[in-house]
Amino acid sequence: MIVIINPNSTVSMTEAMVKTARKAAPNSNIVGWTSMDGPPSIQGEQDGDAAIPPLLKLIGKADSAGAKAIIIGCFDDTGLAQARSIASCPVIGIGQAAYHFASLYGSRFSVVTTLDVSVPILETNIKAYGLDANLARVRASGVPVLALDDDRERATKVVEAEIRSAILEDSINSVVLGCAGMVHITDNRGDTSFKLIDGVHASVCFARML
Repeated sequence: MIVIINPNSTVSMTEAMVKTARKAAPNSNIVGWTSMDGPPSIQGEQDGDAAIPPLLKLIGKADSAGAKAIIIGCFDDTGLAQARSIASCPVIGIGQAAYHFASLYGSRFSVVTTLDVSVPILETNIKAYGLDANLARVRASGVPVLALDDDRERATKVVEAEIRSAILEDSINSVVLGCAGMVHITDNRGDTSFKLIDGVHASVCFARML
């Protein structure tokens, strides 16, 4: 069993992540849990700090239930180190998985995320993972996390425009979607020289190998 835990309380985002994960691994047993005591979205350090205590309770529950792997469904990799310290199974952050996936497709990638407040968090994580030399830029689209759910059509257009700018300006091989709420965004350009990477898909690919 692979358990995806959404550290925020927005159930529809959990459902979207599970849908993407099951499509990527149709023969795997994948379930999604929502942290109902977490904030509605995680935008910045304050939200992340508030999300960690209830997240860790669910980590312990998933571990006790016999999870083969646990995926933390927040691109900030909220509580990842703490979760790994208490779980007996592997714990995968969708951010870390996406960055490593991107590094396999070429030497340089950019990240398109939500708001400016998320940029330094992601940059710090990428440096901690030893992949800062591969990073071209973390780009804020200006789209709040919940807008990806509440105003999907408009928010998607804004994110897609930022992706196009990254492709044109950053001299990269791939763009990483920097929010779990972006799982519905796909690359329909037909350009095989470039890769659009979603952290949920990347995490499930790693989890299947365990």
